Amino acid sequence: MPGSDVPSSAVPFDIPTVDAEAGARTRGSLARYAGPPGAFGRLEDLAVWLAEVQGTEPPRPLHRRTAVVVAGDHGIAARAVSAAGAPTTSAAVRAFLAEDGPTAALAATARAQVRLLDISVRWPVGTELPPSHVADGSGAIDVADAADDTTVAAALAAGRAFVDAEVDAGTDILLVGSIGRGATTAAAAVIAALAAVEPVVTVGRGSGIDDITWMRKAAAVRDALRRAWPHRHDARAVLRIAGGPDLVALTGVLIQAAVRRTPVVLDGVVAAACALAAEALAPGARRFWLAAQSGPEPAQTLALSRLDLPAVLELGVRADAAAAAFAALPLLDAAVALCPGTDTTDAPGPDPAL
Repeated sequence: MPGSDVPSSAVPFDIPTVDAEAGARTRGSLARYAGPPGAFGRLEDLAVWLAEVQGTEPPRPLHRRTAVVVAGDHGIAARAVSAAGAPTTSAAVRAFLAEDGPTAALAATARAQVRLLDISVRWPVGTELPPSHVADGSGAIDVADAADDTTVAAALAAGRAFVDAEVDAGTDILLVGSIGRGATTAAAAVIAALAAVEPVVTVGRGSGIDDITWMRKAAAVRDALRRAWPHRHDARAVLRIAGGPDLVALTGVLIQAAVRRTPVVLDGVVAAACALAAEALAPGARRFWLAAQSGPEPAQTLALSRLDLPAVLELGVRADAAAAAFAALPLLDAAVALCPGTDTTDAPGPDPAL
């Protein structure tokens, strides 16, 4: 069973280095302008991080913010690992896209646009599927692989292509989240394998489950971990066995954002699992990511700790659909505005034509 091995697999990705000199100049400018070093605490750290990622001093204002929520069904949900009465993923997607729903309200407050990346949602027969759709759900990870190699390749490509399209269109920061019934179970299994820990360490309450459901979830993660354990040094294999197409796609989003030098705000345990996998596959990518919150899921806290990504907030938000990431954006705006020489005359926000 799990020991203390650290995942070491990596495949070639062209991950740039962050600009440490731009960060140092930003910190120096803040010290001369705003008082002694560290006078503004985490706001100063956020400004330095953004300057390093963008490679500019002072950091540029974030004009076009895009939240991408990756969606997919999970076969493990059939094991009753989610809260009784939890909506199907397709119903959750409809609620997410509702113009009068909580996501729309938070996005409007953060002046962000919202994109849904449907990778593996099970829709009714006859439903028109988006180009990003690569599978109808995933395998039940306690007894079967979540996906095959072909699906993994397609999902990874879909995530990376999404980032390229958005960055080419002018997006200068990404907020990531997920929707998927059973997804937190898959995330717990992936984190347990990559972090080499016992499943009980990673199993949380997810959608608000009771004790009996938690035990079923823990058993599912245990069985998935047994299957993934021999492959724990190969993050791509772990995602194929214990994750799912949606987790693979989100991993691709995180990797390609680093390739394109685009800052990312992570939100939720699924995003944390994908971040752990992405860093194993593309070492150094984590320098382009910011954790919105550590969250109530133990697996999320564990993954962020392994990545050395301290959370900006602690809100206790369970919804993974970028809610905490929206809340973190005003802090980044404040950090940018704090820097001397920053042009903040144009209010940031999505393209009015969208």
